[in-house]
Amino acid sequence: MSAFLEPGATSAANTAESSRGPILIGLAVVAVVVGLLVLIFRSELKPPAAPPAYAANLKFSDLKTSAAQNFVGATVSYLDGTISNTGNQTVTHAVVEVTFKDDLGQLAQRETQAIHVLRTGGPYDEAVDLGMSPLDPGQSKPFRLTFESISAQWNHVYPDLRVTQVVTK
Repeated sequence: MSAFLEPGATSAANTAESSRGPILIGLAVVAVVVGLLVLIFRSELKPPAAPPAYAANLKFSDLKTSAAQNFVGATVSYLDGTISNTGNQTVTHAVVEVTFKDDLGQLAQRETQAIHVLRTGGPYDEAVDLGMSPLDPGQSKPFRLTFESISAQWNHVYPDLRVTQVVTK
């Protein structure tokens, strides 16, 4: 009966209840988004996988860097060197992780590329996959890695090379 006497009391109660719903829904959405972000960033912090066992038999030497402009005018960078197979199996494919560092020794750029060996015999050296020119046991071949761009923070010291995949026969 008091509701009939005070008409403003019920409208104020309804307004308070109706404004709580969107606030609670907004808080729930924010909580779900934060939870998803935590799961995504947590999964990216996986430790690096151990290199394949045969990777210890692949040795890099005689590293040198160079750069050239392509027909579009962009600078392409090359990392050339020699890869040696000191094991007893023929390598038909290998992937290397290349880590460029900055002046403080911190990560400036990381790239993963298949190793391409240089095949001579024409007017120019051709970089081909190890599947087309396998690396036999005890053999060494020149290789080339090509980079479309390298971070401006790179300290111009030779990058670290780590073999992440090896296929042998």
